[in-house]
Amino acid sequence: MPGRYDTGATTVYASRNDPRFSYCLYVPSALGRGDAPREIVVAVHGSPRTFMDFRDRFGDFAEAHDLIVVSPLFPVGLDGDAKGDDYKYLSKGGIRYDHVLLDIVDEVRARFAIAAPKFGLFGFSGGAQFVNRFLLLQPGALWAASLGAPGSVTVIDDTRDWWVGTRDIEACFGAPLDREALRRVPVQLLVGSDDVETDEITHREGGRFWMAGANSAGRSRPERLETLRQSLALEGIVVSHEVMPGAGHDAAPAIEYAKPFLAAQLRKLRQSQA
Repeated sequence: MPGRYDTGATTVYASRNDPRFSYCLYVPSALGRGDAPREIVVAVHGSPRTFMDFRDRFGDFAEAHDLIVVSPLFPVGLDGDAKGDDYKYLSKGGIRYDHVLLDIVDEVRARFAIAAPKFGLFGFSGGAQFVNRFLLLQPGALWAASLGAPGSVTVIDDTRDWWVGTRDIEACFGAPLDREALRRVPVQLLVGSDDVETDEITHREGGRFWMAGANSAGRSRPERLETLRQSLALEGIVVSHEVMPGAGHDAAPAIEYAKPFLAAQLRKLRQSQA
């Protein structure tokens, strides 16, 4: 039986493979009755690292659908400085952040005896940048991906290098872009109608992630998300693109918009397995 802190909104656990990283869970009450959760949804924080809030906001979703919500923490300062954007680009300073998440998910699967080989993935702002790039590198791990208001995007473009495009993805990460697997992952793109601030998301020469074309997807988050939508749709990926009326740069409405999308994909997944 699970312990006192292993159901509902759990304590924070260190990753067994790399304790520099941690995560918290929402485990549905059905587990306390002896039932086994069936799937996992991962919710990835943005730059403020409010990972426990993301977990809490998905608690009702976990209860309604008998699944576990995993909310990882990618901390600032792993290399002794205050740089906080590295996780968004998946690889920096010798760390593969996509592998960190895969290890955490495997750990949760083992702890709760979850057999499902894929998981759903949501991220907001910096977390949506993570989801965008995780989708391109690890599509076989996902049954759905929801991105809320990423500040920068990576498009499928074989004329531009990573991170702007995907021309050298195999050289950077050791595997080519798996277009067939990508087409099996339904994607939701979300942005607020009032989320139009550009200062924070404009790349400037000399910046840590500056490269040619860094701002080519557009000036604002809505423009950049539309560029990503076009890129994914051209590859035959099923994309839902929703503008949230009256919303600014706020995770709360994006999470509420994500829940029906994830629920619909979950129903399809379970029906296919019935």
